[in-house]
Amino acid sequence: MRRLIFIFLLILLTGCNLPVSTPPPDPFERATEIALTGEATDRPPPTLAPTIAATASPTPDPAKPSGKIVYVCQIYKVQVGDQICIMNADGSDRRRLTTEDYTRHFYPSMAPDGKSVVYVQFGGENVYNIYEMMLDGKATQLTDGLGVLTAPEISPDGSQIAFTHWSPESDQHSIWVMQRDGRTPHAVTSHGWDPTWSPDGEKILFASDVNGGVQMYIVNVADGDVKQVNQMPLLRGRTDWSIKDEIVTYSGTAWNRELYLMNADGSNVHQITPSGGNSQGPSFSPDGNWVAFTAYFDHYGDNHGCEIYIMRTDGSDLRRLTDNDFCDWQPRWGP
Repeated sequence: MRRLIFIFLLILLTGCNLPVSTPPPDPFERATEIALTGEATDRPPPTLAPTIAATASPTPDPAKPSGKIVYVCQIYKVQVGDQICIMNADGSDRRRLTTEDYTRHFYPSMAPDGKSVVYVQFGGENVYNIYEMMLDGKATQLTDGLGVLTAPEISPDGSQIAFTHWSPESDQHSIWVMQRDGRTPHAVTSHGWDPTWSPDGEKILFASDVNGGVQMYIVNVADGDVKQVNQMPLLRGRTDWSIKDEIVTYSGTAWNRELYLMNADGSNVHQITPSGGNSQGPSFSPDGNWVAFTAYFDHYGDNHGCEIYIMRTDGSDLRRLTDNDFCDWQPRWGP
C-alpha cells in the first residue's frame, strides 16, 4: 500500500508539473544520471555488449573477499526514492537500511570499524544533510542546512568526515572536513568533489575541473596544499585510495566507462575492467585486493540495468553480486 501511495504521489507531481528538488547537475555524477534517466543519445546499441561469465552467487573459496558493501538501491526506479542497502562482500544477506520511502538517500560509505554507515539525505530545497547510521538502524543527523552535501567519508582514524559542499551562494563544489559528530565544518579546498582519504589520513584525493577538464588532485588536510595527480582524458570523479597506496578511478564517454588502476603518484595507469560493461564508481576492499563497482555487463543498454560487481585488482575473477530490475549503484566497501 505504501508503495502504491508513493507511485501516486509521483504521478501527481508529474501531472502538476511541479519540480522535484535534487542537487544541481554535477559533472561527476553525469554517468549515473544518464543511466537512470535515459537521456543518453550517444550510447551504442545493446548488441555491442560482450558476453561475460559473471555469477550472482559465487562459490566460496579460500581467497573469497570479506567485509560488507554498502550501496544505493533504487527500488522504486526513480532518484527521489533512492535508498541505502548493505550486503556481505559475497553478495549474501542483502538488506535495506533506510526506511523513508519518499526521501532520497545516496552516497553511502562505511566507517573504518565497519559498525556504521554515513550517507546523505534530502532535507529540502538546496539541502542534503549528512547522517550516520549504526547497522542496527539507529540514525543520527550530523549536519543541518549547510548546503547540498555529498560523498561523505570517515577518516581512517574515525575522527573526521570529508565531504563535498555546494550551495547557491557559492555555486562551487569544494571539499570540506568536519569532526565525526558534525562539529567545525570547514573547507579544505575551494574546488572539487568526491573526496576519499589517503590510508594515513593526512591527505584527500578528489576530482576537480578547476583547470579545465576533470582531473584528480590531492590536498594535504593540514595546510591545504593541492597538487594534481596526473593527466588523464574523460575522468568522471568517483575514486578510491587503497591500503596498498594505489588509486582506482573511472573514465570514458557515456555508456563506455572503464576502471583504471595506478600508483598513488599517478604512474602505471592501466585499465582493469573487461571492456564493454560501462563500469564506474569503484571502491577498494579493505585489504586492497578487490574492487567493487557499478556496471552493466549483464543488462547492457538497460537504463535500470546497473548492478554491483566485484573483481580482483588485476582484473580477474569478475563476479556479479546483485541482480534486480532496478539500479544498484554507488558501492563502498568496508570491513
